[in-house]
Amino acid sequence: MRRTYRVGVAVLGGIVLAAGIVMIPYPGPGWLVVFAGLAILATEFSWARRVLHFARARYDGWTEWLGRQSIIVRLAVLAATGLVVLLTLYLLNALYLVAGWVGLGHWTWLQSPFFA
Repeated sequence: MRRTYRVGVAVLGGIVLAAGIVMIPYPGPGWLVVFAGLAILATEFSWARRVLHFARARYDGWTEWLGRQSIIVRLAVLAATGLVVLLTLYLLNALYLVAGWVGLGHWTWLQSPFFA
């Protein structure tokens, strides 16, 4: 029974962690979901507890560093994040889908190479 519980924790924690990693560049609770997945895994696995403490310290360090930077650096980080989001939406064909909704379906350059 103990092994089944550990496998269940590993599967659930892994799914939550993977979903959080996918969500990181998007607006919303990406990092919160990552930490939740690690916390689930940390209930049964000591390596996950160590990773959770390490990741939390790095996240706090990043936010403190970014808070000390000039507005130009903050805007550059925001722009880079926006580019990651746009690239992901392009690759998932979301831009072409929305273009079709607003009558721009002839803009085939918005079509993802994966869904062409």
